[in-house]
This record gives sequence, C-alpha cells and structure tokens, in this order.
Amino acid sequence: MRILLVEDDPDLGPVLALGLRNEAYAVDLAATCAEAEELLCANDFDVACLDLGLPDGDGLALLRRLGADPHLRRPRRLIVLTARDAVDDRVAGLDAGADDYLVKPFDFAELAARLRALSRRADVRDAVLEVGDLRLDAAAHRAWRGGAELELTAREFSMLRYFMHHPGEITSTEDLLEHVWDAQADPFTASVRVILSRLRRKLGEPGPISTVTGAGYRLEAQ
Repeated sequence: MRILLVEDDPDLGPVLALGLRNEAYAVDLAATCAEAEELLCANDFDVACLDLGLPDGDGLALLRRLGADPHLRRPRRLIVLTARDAVDDRVAGLDAGADDYLVKPFDFAELAARLRALSRRADVRDAVLEVGDLRLDAAAHRAWRGGAELELTAREFSMLRYFMHHPGEITSTEDLLEHVWDAQADPFTASVRVILSRLRRKLGEPGPISTVTGAGYRLEAQ
C-alpha cells in the first residue's frame, strides 16, 4: 500500500513516515498543499493521510479538490489527521470526502489500526489474497505457502502482496519501485533484486515468481 502523508510539522511528519514504513507501507511525505498536489498529479496512492492546517492553504480545500480536479489522482481512501476537534470540523471533513477523521494528539498504534481497518473495508480482495497455494492476509500481515506460514520482512510482504494483486501479469522493476517503494527510492538501486531474491528463497521450490527476460517478473497464476 502506498500512502501520501501530508503533514507540515517537521518533527511529527518524519516520525509518522518512519513508523508507517516500518509497518510495510511505502510513504511519500509532503509538508504543503503544493507538494501534495505535485505528488497527486504524478502518482497513484492507496491512502492519503491529510493534515488540515497547512502553511500554504487549507487541507480541507485540497480534500474537496480531489474530487473535482481531473489532474489530481484521488487516493482510494482518505484520513484526516488534525488538531481540529470540534464536531463541525469533523462533519466538514467527512462531508468533504474523508473516510476517517483522527484528532491530534493520537497514538501511532491507533493510526496503524485505522489504516488496517480501511484496508479491510476498501475491497474484499484487498483483505485476503489467494493465488495458487499462496495466501496473504493483508490486515493481519501474514502470508502462507501451502500450510506453512512465511516469515517475511515488511518489504518482502509488500512485494509479495503487489505480485498477488497482479497474477500472471508481467511486473517490471519500475512497477515495483512505483508501488512497493516510495519517492525516496533510487531507481538505479539493486534493492529490488535483493528483496526479490530473498522473497524467492523464502517461497521455496518450485518458485512461483519467474523472470521474463528483458521485461520483468511474473507470479504464475497457477
């Protein structure tokens, strides 16, 4: 899952981003409306976590523009993270299109739990994926091959989840950098190959992920 985190607090933003990355999410951090819009024009996000009090505008106005501006790619789910705790503010945020509203200060564990809940509600296929003898429970962060549970790192889990969303399709290195990593990823890094090699080793034989010469990789549908 790729998340856009819009938070202008220079102390809170990086801490939240690091915590979310440790939960196996790819996270892009924006501190202003302008930075958020630039990212939303160029990338598809599963979730946006949006602060309302931003230095160059009101996050609520940005939230409303997500449904009206064709240049902005609307994330599938939106969570408002704000210190505005009045009932009218909550109503305005939810009416503007937010799926959830979390008042600061909050515990990171609650944010992580709300993201897992949104994942379960987003689409049934997002919650539990099954391809051949592979099974993945996104909300519980567990995966199995056959009857054996796989011990995966956060990045390995995210990579496997992406492959299982696209069984039988060719997945390029660029696809993995776009959806499993975030904007901080170096496109020339060998990390994709390293993580893929470790994932293949843990999946065992016969290997379900094949290499398509000159194109990328493919998770065999059967």
